[in-house]
Amino acid sequence: MVKERKYYDLLEVPEDASESDLKKAYRKKALRLHPDKGGDPELFKEVTHAYEVLSDPQKRSVYDARGEAGLSESGGMGGMDPQDLFSQLFGGGGGFFGGPSRGPSGPRKSKDLVHRVHVSLEDLYKGKTTKLALTRNVICAKCNGKGGKEGAVRSCTSCSGRGIKVTLRQMGPMIQQLQQPCDECSGTGEFINHKDKCKTCNGKKTVSEKKMLEVHIDKGMKGGQTITFRGESDQSPGVVPGDVIIVVEEKPHDRFKRTDNNLYTEVELDLLTALGGGSFAIRHLDDRALVINLVPGEIIKHDEVKVITGQGMPSQRHHEFGDLFVKFSVKFPDHIDPEKVHFLEQALPPRKAIEKFPKNIALEEADLDMIDPRKQDYMGGGDAMDEDEGEPRVQCANQ
Repeated sequence: MVKERKYYDLLEVPEDASESDLKKAYRKKALRLHPDKGGDPELFKEVTHAYEVLSDPQKRSVYDARGEAGLSESGGMGGMDPQDLFSQLFGGGGGFFGGPSRGPSGPRKSKDLVHRVHVSLEDLYKGKTTKLALTRNVICAKCNGKGGKEGAVRSCTSCSGRGIKVTLRQMGPMIQQLQQPCDECSGTGEFINHKDKCKTCNGKKTVSEKKMLEVHIDKGMKGGQTITFRGESDQSPGVVPGDVIIVVEEKPHDRFKRTDNNLYTEVELDLLTALGGGSFAIRHLDDRALVINLVPGEIIKHDEVKVITGQGMPSQRHHEFGDLFVKFSVKFPDHIDPEKVHFLEQALPPRKAIEKFPKNIALEEADLDMIDPRKQDYMGGGDAMDEDEGEPRVQCANQ
């Protein structure tokens, strides 16, 4: 019995060809025989089926032993679609040269339009409705999106109506597939004679339109949240319009900082109020000012943080309010009348006594002075000579 070697001949490989040799041979022949390259469709199918069998060790052993008849008996004559096998090896899903993919992929959708709206913290606290003007493309009403009179639109012969051109480039053992928009039809896949073009859209099938959208900023919204207008993006024949997406951007505030639904602010108190009580006010984000009374004897320390419950931002869904955190800075007076110091001595805890030193330590009185601005660099451990670095001082001597 003569051993069958038809599949090896189709791939032009010896019977002991390795898996790598089979793949390399199939790539070479399939590229040459592919229908999109003008090859023979039937021969392309045969070569692809031969590779599918020989690249499967189990099917290959059956074929080597009993030929195609053995494959038929064992149920191995089926196999995947040649286009699918080709796509697995060369990448891409669907048609060889980027044509429409096969299967339930659904209609194409136009690109979403994204706009950013900068909103103040006051608007996010109270809620606001604002208007946004946008320009989009809509289907031309004059030609109903055909681009010209009936029958004027023809498929581009340069790209066969695909809108793209594909070139193949060999990179070592690999073959790279490059896609570029067709320069003859500008990537549309269609061609219209100038005299037949729609005078309204000039053959573009769409015209520009201005539209006003009402954007509702809900109470409690946060920076980065989005508001979506379904189907309000650009229109195009045979394409589902995309969405207009509004991105909320929160402006920085001069008095408040926000974290989630909480607010933070800073309040400066004079020393008397911090020690002896009094009142201060915080202007809120709406038409209110919060007046806070400090009970005499309730000491407020410098950098201390307290909270006003329920005076933060509202939550978006239920409008439940967060908290308002207040950080205090206490401002000290520049001078106190020495004759009134005794009042402080009566109100404040006694002074801390001077530290006691061993008898062998000599005590010497010293005075505090204001710091010379030229010596400020010493306070942080900086080098006061930095400003003179590279410029040595020169003192002229009198002759």
